[in-house]
Amino acid sequence: MDTGQLVELLKIKLGIASNLRDKTLEKIVSSVISELTNNLGVELVPDRADHEMFIVDFAAYRYEGGVDLPRHLQWRLHNLQISSKKEV
Repeated sequence: MDTGQLVELLKIKLGIASNLRDKTLEKIVSSVISELTNNLGVELVPDRADHEMFIVDFAAYRYEGGVDLPRHLQWRLHNLQISSKKEV
C-alpha cells in the first residue's frame, strides 16, 4: 500500500490543505493498516480500490475521534473479514 497516496486521499476527505498534520495522519494510516492485518485478520490487497478507501474512511473515523463505529464501517469491516478467510 502506498501510504503517501492514502494520506493524500485522507487529507482530501477531511478537507485538509496544509502539510502540518501529515505526520499525524501517516501514523493513523499506518496504525489502521497494522490493526486490520494483525488484529482483525484482514488481508489487504494493494491494488484493490475498495481496500484503500476502507483504510481512508477508517482513518478519518479515527482522526475525528469517533466513539461508536458507524454501521457502514462495521458492515464493510465484516465483509472484508469474511472475504479474507480462506476456508469457511
